[in-house]
Amino acid sequence: MTALTAASRRRRGFSPLATLVLVVGAVYCLVPVVWVITASSKTPRELFTTFSFVPGSGFIDNFVALATYGDGVFWRWGMNSILYAGVGALLSTLVSAMCGYALAKFRFAGRGILLGAILAGVLVPGIILAVPQYLLLASVGLAGTYWSVLLPSIINPFGIFLCRVFAQAAVPTETMEAARIDGAGEARTFFTIALPMMVPGLVTVFLLQFVGIWNNFLLPFIMLSNQQYYPLTLGLYSFLSRGAGDSDLYPLVIMGSLVSIVPLIALVLILQRFWRADLLAGGLKG
Repeated sequence: MTALTAASRRRRGFSPLATLVLVVGAVYCLVPVVWVITASSKTPRELFTTFSFVPGSGFIDNFVALATYGDGVFWRWGMNSILYAGVGALLSTLVSAMCGYALAKFRFAGRGILLGAILAGVLVPGIILAVPQYLLLASVGLAGTYWSVLLPSIINPFGIFLCRVFAQAAVPTETMEAARIDGAGEARTFFTIALPMMVPGLVTVFLLQFVGIWNNFLLPFIMLSNQQYYPLTLGLYSFLSRGAGDSDLYPLVIMGSLVSIVPLIALVLILQRFWRADLLAGGLKG
């Protein structure tokens, strides 16, 4: 009995090695963020002459310069990113939910082959598909438009795989059968019963896809030529390219990078309540 108690205490006790690894990981992730915050407050001269993590005196001036540069083109890029990431992630999550639900709850010919193809799609890097996608969309006249960035973002093999796992775990077959006995069709069963049960998992898929599209650079770089359609990633890259001959643009690039991460932080803070609710529900069920 004493040995079991001691072992239990050791399992629940403080682990210096694990804590050290977590601290190193946290520092590794936070140092670049701290640098961006401090560097965004510096004037062009301070950026190259002062210590990296000492705040400067030009935060407000940099923000105003960014907001007014090119008649406010930065904000247009921001709205484009919200369109690409918001609409793209929402449609991708819905398609992934329907596909994952079908793969988890229905038996049909070729199901195993289709699942294998989806898993193979998870292993294919996006860079390999970018050029074929451009050629395909160019052939139908959609290259260089909003659709050229939105359409490739809708199908997400990893999201489909996750939704299949979520549907298997969260949607009881007995509940589906009860709904069918009550006269509900397959569409109604999915949208009114299965979909609400999958919400915590769908939040994860939505967030992963939103962040992936928001940070995507290669696809817009290949698809878009008109600056008016640029997302933030491509717009900031164009700033950086111009900054090679004009050092005054460097603080604007850094300030733009800082502003561009604010929506991601806000989204995580808003959506985390769904994960908390799911964990609490799991604890109550246990």
